[in-house]
Amino acid sequence: MRGVSPLPPPGRLRTLALATLANSVGAGLWLTGAALYLTRDVGLSAVQVGTGLSVAGLVGLTASVPLGALADRRDPRTLRAALQVLQAAVAATYLLVDSFPVFLVVAVLELLLASGNLAVRAALVAAVAGPQRRVYAFAALRAVANLGIAAGAGLAAFALAADTHHAYQLLVVGNAATYLVSATLLLRLPAYPPTPRASTGAAPRRPGPLRDGRFLVVSGASAVLALHQTVLTLVVPLWAVTVVAAPPPVVSAVLLTNTLLTVLLAVRLSRGADAAVPAAATMRRAGLVLGTAMLLYAATVALPTTAAVMLLLVATAVYTAGDLWHAAAGAGLAYDLAPPDAVGAYQGADGMLAGLARAVAPALLTLVVLDGGTVGWLAVAGLFTVTGLITPTLTRRALATRRV
Repeated sequence: MRGVSPLPPPGRLRTLALATLANSVGAGLWLTGAALYLTRDVGLSAVQVGTGLSVAGLVGLTASVPLGALADRRDPRTLRAALQVLQAAVAATYLLVDSFPVFLVVAVLELLLASGNLAVRAALVAAVAGPQRRVYAFAALRAVANLGIAAGAGLAAFALAADTHHAYQLLVVGNAATYLVSATLLLRLPAYPPTPRASTGAAPRRPGPLRDGRFLVVSGASAVLALHQTVLTLVVPLWAVTVVAAPPPVVSAVLLTNTLLTVLLAVRLSRGADAAVPAAATMRRAGLVLGTAMLLYAATVALPTTAAVMLLLVATAVYTAGDLWHAAAGAGLAYDLAPPDAVGAYQGADGMLAGLARAVAPALLTLVVLDGGTVGWLAVAGLFTVTGLITPTLTRRALATRRV
């Protein structure tokens, strides 16, 4: 079972993994049931929900860098536990939502905390795992998170099947409770004082991550590849059902394939991406593999339904390998290109760029692929391939000017 379980061996990283597991079960509950709760129980329209989440998501990105920088100056364990308690309180206030303005306020608060928490989490992962194992830790936590989200989605199915006011309220309460469980587990970790700044007489003048152009270029390349997440969760399901004419359950099979392979392979495919140069090589591999997956998805249009469904699953397996290599490489680059005493702030900037990519991805990719068909798939494949190929050069330039 040790070779199958995504949980790390006993120790501090396992404690962090258990906190992540609890948190991600709640995420699975909420991601699965939020849309139906807000529309069927609260009474908002689908347009109101979509607009509110888009606005809140963009506003939420502004918290990434400030809270990441705060994690560099304070104990990230205590800071993250405090954020989780605040997230529990905000998650519970969804019980009070009865109009669009109230929903918008709650959603903005929720996503401000969520965005900042990701940067703080990255700083905590670095503190717990250390420079040599932080990418491994990042991958292990991702595998655990996928397992938790799947479990949460399964539990949410009971609330959705009941489709009653009380069932939806239990879903909201369950999500809030998981934040408290996660915060409690986090407090079992020791405190991690901030990394002292190097002292060389006069204080060195160091720009923040948003003024570090070479870092932002590398992080921006990673953000471009992050568009692939929307390909799997939005474009492929729509393509499979509307263009390939596959039965709707195929969408579940595609997403389940990705989830299972992520749980099984996330740690294995993260190896060798701890430092910037090998991480850049891994990013190049990710771009090539993701580009190949886009070509395989495009090829499904020319096949009979049964063969197309089989190719969809094969393409998803290829996609998952590229996805995992991209995640490991992105973490390795963001960690290694950051000054040791500014990991949180740099991770916040990296997360902000990825968040911006996720914000524009649905409109961009549905237009390019669903309207453009095979040509659109080729364009996306070319974008991923070229981005992967240029990342090592961009990384070498960033390293050449990095302050030691």
